[in-house]
Amino acid sequence: MSDRFRKFVQIIGSGPHTGKSLTREEAATAMEMMLLQTATPAQIGAFLIAHRIKRPTGAELAGMLDTYAKIGPQLQPVSSHLRSPVIFGIPYDGRSRTAPIAPIVSLIMTAAGIPVILHGGDRMPTKYGIPLVEIWQEWGIDWTNVSLDRIQDIFAQTGLGFIYTPTHFPTAAGLTPYRDQIGKRPPIATLELMWCPYAGDAHLIFGYVHPPTEQMALVAATLRDTPHKITTVKGLEGSSDLPRDRAVIIGVHKSGQELERIFLHHYDYGLSNVNPPLLPTPELIANFATVFQGQPSELLNSVLWNAGFYLWHCGAASDMAAGMKLAQELLTSGAVSQQLEQVRKSLQER
Repeated sequence: MSDRFRKFVQIIGSGPHTGKSLTREEAATAMEMMLLQTATPAQIGAFLIAHRIKRPTGAELAGMLDTYAKIGPQLQPVSSHLRSPVIFGIPYDGRSRTAPIAPIVSLIMTAAGIPVILHGGDRMPTKYGIPLVEIWQEWGIDWTNVSLDRIQDIFAQTGLGFIYTPTHFPTAAGLTPYRDQIGKRPPIATLELMWCPYAGDAHLIFGYVHPPTEQMALVAATLRDTPHKITTVKGLEGSSDLPRDRAVIIGVHKSGQELERIFLHHYDYGLSNVNPPLLPTPELIANFATVFQGQPSELLNSVLWNAGFYLWHCGAASDMAAGMKLAQELLTSGAVSQQLEQVRKSLQER
């Protein structure tokens, strides 16, 4: 048993009257001991549920991110990429109600010259929703058995990278069983949203459900003095996918500057308030096939809604309407299908 880790459990698990928060340095150490499993299984489970009940602070999250940066994998900058990459932080336990838009939006963005890095694993508790990796597999792109060096090559060639945590960050994936055993998302689920598996300046984009999550994440970013631009989205199921059934609330954080707010409304762009539902996988993939051809549908409208914003927000279009138009042109011209094929071929090279 680790006496050192036991003290961390005692600090956060002593209840509302005598319990305290960890310092940034203590949180970094606790995270490292969990990843390397020098803490016992009982201690790790106790810590995760106690931290869930207490709720993490920005300082604790900053410390945990320090450890992820120290131990986790990172893709390296590519000199031929003219823009900093976008890192989409999307909940690892997937989607269970609405169709995931990020994979095809990532192809549109890379077709427009904006590099994108995604990360995640397989179906995960507590939601066990469809993860991004399954969408890619349906498109003939299997990230699960590819070395990090090959991912780096694919990222250099196509502008798209995928960090598959069970292969590229197995110590983090080793904590997955605890999520099922405690039956709740632990605080590391928030950490994953804003993790940056990239060695250079990047643009972090992640979603949230509860407003305190956004504030905590921004405090962590400020404490870490991160040079990254950060965009937060009150998105679908906690993802960075923009909803259409309500106002989209977006936050833009740059180091040393006030938080900027962007508000978007579907009706300003002639769209209905329909969020395409999550269908059985064969139907979802069949519907995506029509989107690749630019055929009208509610799913296409959500893809254009999302891609339009991100193309504009990341500098590839002059405004939202221009971004939606560019996304439509990239789809109907076949450029997005060609990008998918390029990624597929790059993945198959040895």
